Amino acid sequence: MINALVAYKGKPARIVSQTMHKFALEFADGSLRSVREKDFRFIHPEFVQVDDACAHADIAVLEDFQEEILTLEEITQWLFDEYSAKNAWCSCILIEDGLYFYWQKDKVFIRLTAQVKSIQTKRDAQIIEAKNLKHCVDNLVNNTFDEQDLPYIEEIEKVALNQSKYAKILANIGIENTPESAYKLLLRLDYFKPSFNPYPARHDISKDEKIDVSMAQVERVDLTHLFSYAIDNADSNDADDAISIDGDKIWVHVADVSLIATAGSELDAYAQERASNLYLPEQIIHMLPVSATKMYALGLAETSSALSIGFTLESGEINNIEVLHSLIKVTNISYDDADGMLVSNEHLSRLQGITKAHKQYRDNCGAISLNLPNVDVSFKQGQVSITPQSSSQSRELVAEMMVMAGRVVAQFAADNDIVVPYAIQDEGEFPQETLDNKDALSLSESFKATKFFKRSATSTKYLPHFGLGLKAYLRITSPLRRYLDLLAHQQLSCFIKGEDILGKEDVKKIIGIYNANMSSVGRTVRSSNDHYKCVYLLDNPSWQGEGIVVDTRGDKALFMIPELGMMTQIKFKILPKLDEKIALKVTTVNLVDYRANFKAI
Repeated sequence: MINALVAYKGKPARIVSQTMHKFALEFADGSLRSVREKDFRFIHPEFVQVDDACAHADIAVLEDFQEEILTLEEITQWLFDEYSAKNAWCSCILIEDGLYFYWQKDKVFIRLTAQVKSIQTKRDAQIIEAKNLKHCVDNLVNNTFDEQDLPYIEEIEKVALNQSKYAKILANIGIENTPESAYKLLLRLDYFKPSFNPYPARHDISKDEKIDVSMAQVERVDLTHLFSYAIDNADSNDADDAISIDGDKIWVHVADVSLIATAGSELDAYAQERASNLYLPEQIIHMLPVSATKMYALGLAETSSALSIGFTLESGEINNIEVLHSLIKVTNISYDDADGMLVSNEHLSRLQGITKAHKQYRDNCGAISLNLPNVDVSFKQGQVSITPQSSSQSRELVAEMMVMAGRVVAQFAADNDIVVPYAIQDEGEFPQETLDNKDALSLSESFKATKFFKRSATSTKYLPHFGLGLKAYLRITSPLRRYLDLLAHQQLSCFIKGEDILGKEDVKKIIGIYNANMSSVGRTVRSSNDHYKCVYLLDNPSWQGEGIVVDTRGDKALFMIPELGMMTQIKFKILPKLDEKIALKVTTVNLVDYRANFKAI
């Protein structure tokens, strides 16, 4: 074998000497290497200098040898008519390529023609893919793309929306495969407009589905003689609660949707997955199908089906509780209209007096709430608007009526052993000074007080809600919009009809599912609002407004900006005082991280 041509790791070499166990190989550059026989492949007994330039091989002659096994010498003779060292090396190159045949130990297996075509098709596709990839890389480096690049752009989009973890094109241009990095690139390319909200998709929020529902039949108590008012925003058409009074009897009526979304039903699973309505600046994503809202929202028809909660209130104590399926007549009015009726309308006037007394009762029981400024963000017709959330007498009236309803049903459920999802909150660790001045706290004092609240939770146990000043409470008045309200309605409805209700373990399990789903809902709402606040500032790059100092940390002051519902931190040589109002202007806006920076002016 001395002076034979061999292949070692794809390179030609000459055997120059041999010992008992090893062979010395010499390569084209004159280097030597001692290897074992199993490490190289014998090509030809005569060594000549060879390269990759080969004569044309007549591959067609191999059609008669499909799925046969030949030696290297036989293959070479068929392809090149002569078994020379150079021809043998060319055969080796073709075999290593693997298209027409492949090594099977020291011999060669001939592939089927169909297999050759399949491999060639894949290779051609890979060539085109490599060409297209380079084309896209070149475009993206120059911050542009064209129609040919769209398959790669769509891969990036999936990463940006957290629907995929990897896009090959991002790695090729040195960009990290994260939703934030992919989103930033698509903004730079103008593939995503700033007004596009990525967060519902990124948090896997289910979209509305068109599902037809039908009205459920149940025996109802006729309460159409009552003057029942559904008070909501002027543009609302999905009222799910109404209020009325009949002598000493106070009534809160709630949309009776649990009759079609019964526990364990397909509609119940639909609502449970969504957990809540999402009120986003650009859209509402509904917990229940829109058809259910249209059918069960109060006041949309001459009469409305409701779950009505009746009770009396005397010296802060709840008595004479009734919970029943009812038929009511509802008058829909806006908050503005209601504000003008609080004196002239005897029913609303009496209810306002009752709610004021009830709020005073809760205050005496230790209730504490912080009226921190908040805003509503909307995106309509291509424009972002940010408006302060307003307070009014009618809004306070409705809010207190809903608290009363939650307190009443909590008591009713406890009295009748109905398992429901109570909203609970442990007692906060507030300084006495804060408690003594809870109705007159400055903005910075209110901000500081937020740190002393205990987190609210949901439990099947009848426990206090210290923030509301109640022995027990649950949310009950929005079954069209909140799943735990719907769950409570399901339990109450089954109790009223004499049917089995869910046990404690089942309700606990549902609460766990709800909490997990609400995590995504909460993140989506917060991110969406912050996103559109940043879009607003991008549209108003010279924005100026008032910031109020709510805290100081080292040489930095923390500001609350009521007009925007945003916070910012600014460094000062001389720190301003708490609650000091300072004019600010926006300096930079980062849409990817949905945050903005401001400076004092």
